[in-house]
Amino acid sequence: MRSMLFVPADSEKKLGKSLASGADALILDLEDSVAAANKPLARDIARAFLSTHAASTDRPLLMVRVNALDSGLTDADLGAVVGAKPDAIMLPKAERGADVIHLDAKLTALEAVHGLAEGSIKIVVVATETAKAVFNLGSYQGASPRLTGLTWGAEDLSADIGAETNRAADGRHTEPFRMARSLCLFGAVAAGAQPIDTVFPAFRDSEGLRRECEEARRDGFTGKMAIHPAQVPVINAVFTPTAEAIAEAQAVIDAFAANPAAGVVNISGEMFDRPHLTRAERLIARSKG
Repeated sequence: MRSMLFVPADSEKKLGKSLASGADALILDLEDSVAAANKPLARDIARAFLSTHAASTDRPLLMVRVNALDSGLTDADLGAVVGAKPDAIMLPKAERGADVIHLDAKLTALEAVHGLAEGSIKIVVVATETAKAVFNLGSYQGASPRLTGLTWGAEDLSADIGAETNRAADGRHTEPFRMARSLCLFGAVAAGAQPIDTVFPAFRDSEGLRRECEEARRDGFTGKMAIHPAQVPVINAVFTPTAEAIAEAQAVIDAFAANPAAGVVNISGEMFDRPHLTRAERLIARSKG
């Protein structure tokens, strides 16, 4: 997944338009973008949307961001949408790998109730929304085979730690949030999950978005969340491997295939070792995904 677009689940109009956004995944949001009074309506609309589109082969991935486990709303959210077969559940405000284990158990029970294959619904976690959560980013490894993505958030974390802002004057995140971002990247890779960069809230600043996407890709993130359809083309462009990058990666793979016992290979006068091979294989896999 290169791009994941948040869509308020209480808006049939926005959900309908989101299908043409070009996003690799839609995040039907039952949490922050939906007022408390609209939660029941949002569940009904999300369930209907999933029921209408889940069986289609020509669609983005469909995931639902439920309310946090300590909100008292998670069971109602899951009860409303699991039977309509979402591809994944996004868990916000997670604080540790045990939260994924908890959600996994809930999903297993509901899949059985609805006759779905166990493990068919995946989990994506928003993992840095409290200070406590930042200290537990290494705990997701082995939590659940459902875990396919780990992402981070700056807004809730900013409120939790009392920061005046999470971005400097140049638009880049300040140091506490850059640390959370880095730890999320490490935690995702350690858990074998996709590292997904957080949203860029200034949706009219396409150049700032592009810069942030390029920095995220440089550092190892392979996708980014969006809050507006206008952001999707930029995210997709940056996180799609270029033809040049694919050719370079394939050359590394071919060189090692021709010399399977080698620890280092020479390509046009430049030395490449096994970590370069791993990186090349990942890039090729993303280009096919």
